[in-house]
Amino acid sequence: MDRFVANCTSRLDAKGRVSIPAAFRAVLSRGGFEGLYCYPSLDQPAIDAGGQALLADIEQLIARYAPYSEQREELLVALYGRSETLKIDGEGRIVLTDLLKSHAGIGDSVSFVGLGNRFQIWEPEQFRAHLEKATIAVRALTKRLGSERGTPGDGARE
Repeated sequence: MDRFVANCTSRLDAKGRVSIPAAFRAVLSRGGFEGLYCYPSLDQPAIDAGGQALLADIEQLIARYAPYSEQREELLVALYGRSETLKIDGEGRIVLTDLLKSHAGIGDSVSFVGLGNRFQIWEPEQFRAHLEKATIAVRALTKRLGSERGTPGDGARE
């Protein structure tokens, strides 16, 4: 599978290193990326991370805007200007920079959260709260979608 899925929590070691989950490292290596591309999430207290697929998605997004347009320049600054490429050591570990840790409120542990073509790195308690909020929103959405489709026998088409 070439997608980041699931979530797990890991502790930083005494040197500030954390192991990227093996399944996530496998996705990164299949994409041919030698490091880990990271930037502070634009709308969450988290770090967005990934490899070639994430970079391709960003390039596709940026390409929608005319060269030198204000919107394109803002995207470039927001997505590349605060980005970092972290080295993955031989043990599959990275060292998060102070800027990234500060943005996400990370202390001594992190949660890795798969999001398909990318993943996020969260402070675990903040992730649990975000997951609860997202779960409630998705339950409401599926309930609403189910009522929009109708149920068998009420004359609505499936």
